[in-house]
Amino acid sequence: MYSENVLLSGVAEVKKFVDVVSKYDFNIELVSGKYVVDAKSIMGIFSLDLEKPVHMNADTDDEGFKAAVAPFIASK
Repeated sequence: MYSENVLLSGVAEVKKFVDVVSKYDFNIELVSGKYVVDAKSIMGIFSLDLEKPVHMNADTDDEGFKAAVAPFIASK
């Protein structure tokens, strides 16, 4: 399991994020408060509050995936 906070600040960034995560076969979720959505769903992502980072859970430890999503990781 790989978990990080991601920041998706606009329509173009959400589209890029979905394009990246859609290439992977494992389950990837975004969590904001009590809401959990499929990270591969643009509509699902836009139902979340994107003003602040959302938590991403991915059922993988794939280093390639971690590198692919690195540009979206919220700085700590």
